[in-house]
Amino acid sequence: MTKEIARDAVAPHWLGLESSVCVVTGAAGGIGRAMASAFADAGACLALVDRDEAGCQEAADALRSSGVEVIAVACDISDAASVNRARDQVERRFGHVDVLVNNAGLLRPGGIEDIGLDAWNAMLAVNLTGYMLCAQAFGRGMLARGAGSIVHVASVAAHHPQTWSGAYSPSKAGIAMLSRQIAAEWGPRGVRSNTICPGMIRTPLSKAFYEQGDVEARRSAMTASRRIGEPRDIAEVAAFLSSRRAAYVNGAEIAVDGGLECMLMDLVPRPGFEAARGA
Repeated sequence: MTKEIARDAVAPHWLGLESSVCVVTGAAGGIGRAMASAFADAGACLALVDRDEAGCQEAADALRSSGVEVIAVACDISDAASVNRARDQVERRFGHVDVLVNNAGLLRPGGIEDIGLDAWNAMLAVNLTGYMLCAQAFGRGMLARGAGSIVHVASVAAHHPQTWSGAYSPSKAGIAMLSRQIAAEWGPRGVRSNTICPGMIRTPLSKAFYEQGDVEARRSAMTASRRIGEPRDIAEVAAFLSSRRAAYVNGAEIAVDGGLECMLMDLVPRPGFEAARGA
């Protein structure tokens, strides 16, 4: 005989992240906010971390109004003392951390010939060293508990040079290897580490860019999915990688780019094949 389920009963979320404590860095930005929303939808408790204190608090307030247990933490991830203070604040509130999403990032224009050492170091300090500092700070607790998941947000630029962007591509390539290093060293101790490589994503900062002329149409045509990605496209993958559903995924890199990377050969002139390519 089946038992009738109460009307107000809520089925467990398929990801199994209910009551997990998730830290998201760069949480004031478009992808970071989408990350926070995806984890909140899965029932997680959240610590939103960003050096933009006002933006981080705004994101936290929006989630809190929906009943999510969340705190906002001001932090410069390129500064070890600031990261350690953030960890202490999170652990005082929640006791431990189950998931870290390394998402904060920095992009500054400039070619290799002209980029100054200060600009180079500043980008590496956030995009690479900051990820290492956060992994160390929040990972120690995971190691002590013998369980945890870290997701690092890199870029398809980790595998393809992005000209006139200074240290951006090298820093993103470093993230990919840092993640594999963590997986190799911490995997045997119960902590997983994986990387997401986003392609072209529409965020509040890039929205105006896509509204110029035929930029969106031209860029969409370069993807197999024929569209520009949205922050939620990245967030959903991050939530999956953080969950028990991905328990055997460790040291992986997942391109979330709508098939951008697999379209490389379509950029090469191939007489006789262009007409068959289609829209």
